[in-house]
Amino acid sequence: MECKIIGVPVQEGTGRMGCNMGPNGFRAAGLVQAITELGHIVEDLGDLVPAPKGQLSHPNAAIKNLNETIAWIKATSDKAYQLAGEGFPIFLGGDHLVAAGSVAGVQRYASEKGKKLFVLWLDAHTDFHNLNTTDSGNLHGTPVAYYTGQAGFEGYYPELIAPVDPNNICMMGIRSVDPAERQMISQTGITVHDMRVIDEHGVGVLLRDFLARVKREDGMLHVSLDVDFLDPLIAPAVGTTVPGGATFREAHLIMEMLHDSGLVTSLDLVELNPFLDERGRTAHVMVDLTASLFGRRVMDRPTVSYTGE
Repeated sequence: MECKIIGVPVQEGTGRMGCNMGPNGFRAAGLVQAITELGHIVEDLGDLVPAPKGQLSHPNAAIKNLNETIAWIKATSDKAYQLAGEGFPIFLGGDHLVAAGSVAGVQRYASEKGKKLFVLWLDAHTDFHNLNTTDSGNLHGTPVAYYTGQAGFEGYYPELIAPVDPNNICMMGIRSVDPAERQMISQTGITVHDMRVIDEHGVGVLLRDFLARVKREDGMLHVSLDVDFLDPLIAPAVGTTVPGGATFREAHLIMEMLHDSGLVTSLDLVELNPFLDERGRTAHVMVDLTASLFGRRVMDRPTVSYTGE
């Protein structure tokens, strides 16, 4: 594949500094080399810059960095639309606000091509707040509600040209949902597989059903992988750690199945905060997972030391 890598060094969506270093953290951990060694063509386009910032205010006083958020979404959405027509875009975050723009832009491209866009959301959180419901004011908790066209963004976030059908979204690894999000998401057709469901059935069975539907409907598939999908014991470099996440092998099985399906057309890698990492441990895990998505097999996996030796 022809992969187009773009860094989106946004940290305004989270309440903690450091996510803006995420794109370079992935690069330093060997992301480009790992994908190239698997036979793909990789072009690193550097880092995106936000669109010009406006001067809007919102009645919800908890909201942080509204105008910066809007500027990042607009820039990311426009770039995602462009890159979706040029190859396989990989968006390096930055916090999960990246997905508000990346998914919106890819969906715009898909709709013009008469294709359905499906989203596999790998995260501890549903990110289904709108501007009225967020108590923390951290807007990395709003992407899914936004790109599915839910109310509460009108006049603030960029107008959606084509919202994603909630019935085409599968969330896996969920284990931290606010009451307002739970109520709103229950009124949609989003498939939510929390960690209990994964414990009971296993990731393979759950993912296989979703992939079968994507294939049956000849859809495009966007994968959005948040570091906190993983258990913090194996991926500590995230500002929103939630115990009980996916194991190393569960995550790799998902990536291997995605590769085998041949359905994935775009990817987010988000919420890496190198400032919180341990000798690059989390960055290397995320790069290793990405390599599995692009075709690295179990027998080909190299030994990686996180001890610095």
